[in-house]
Amino acid sequence: MKTGIFFDLDGTLWDAVENITISWNDELRRQGYPIVLSADTLQKEMGKLMEDIADSVFPTIEKEKRYGVLRRCMDYEMEYLKTHGGRLYDDLEDTLKILSSKYFLCVISNGQEDYVKNFLDYYGFHQYFSDYEEAGRTGMAKAENIRLVMERNHLEKAFYVGDILADMQAADKAGATFIHAAYGFGTVPADRPKINRISDLPDLMIQLLTEC
Repeated sequence: MKTGIFFDLDGTLWDAVENITISWNDELRRQGYPIVLSADTLQKEMGKLMEDIADSVFPTIEKEKRYGVLRRCMDYEMEYLKTHGGRLYDDLEDTLKILSSKYFLCVISNGQEDYVKNFLDYYGFHQYFSDYEEAGRTGMAKAENIRLVMERNHLEKAFYVGDILADMQAADKAGATFIHAAYGFGTVPADRPKINRISDLPDLMIQLLTEC
């Protein structure tokens, strides 16, 4: 049975909120907007679609302008992250080495186009992942992208590791088994499989596949 493990990015593989906040505030200042965002504010937006983030964090900017403002912030964010990266969760690479020897690994994010690629490029992680997808490239939400990757790689079973309720809902909609990254940004119902550290995942996968 060809089994895939799909990962959310923010709050699951890395925490880039601090550097994203710095880049957005720099760009807002350049655009002349008297808005200063906090890392806590942006952390709550992680995992949402881009339009929803713009509506949430820029309510004082006219609707016809806020999406352009967001796009410029995101464009500068991409440039900033190329040279600054984010904070990887402990033992991530060692865990990816173990998992990639047994399973098909993929990253699926609601981020902009090339957001995942920047992550893979910065840390040299392409060797561990066989595919990736993002809302900014397909124009589709996470559930549809999970299904897309499952179908094009002929996966018989897929697990989705994410940290927020929206990740769980997307996995459920796509027919993937959800695993909660409880160390991340959000909470989900307590009856779902969970990991408290990314390094817990190899043992949990053995347990879940044994129970199937």
